[in-house]
Amino acid sequence: MCAHRTSCPQPHVQVPHVVAAHPEQGWSLLCDGAIVFDDTGELLPDGRVIAPHRIPADHLTVAA
Repeated sequence: MCAHRTSCPQPHVQVPHVVAAHPEQGWSLLCDGAIVFDDTGELLPDGRVIAPHRIPADHLTVAA
């Protein structure tokens, strides 16, 4: 793993990058050990969970 931290307050630090992608299963592993899910949820290396942050359906634009 690299030295990236999900709680890093420094904006100039490069963001973690994907080291293993599994789109067929809906998740990717980042270099800092976090697992990011396609539904926008996350599982952090310390076990904390970030719930999906989806846009409510009534805010989506529909093409006619």
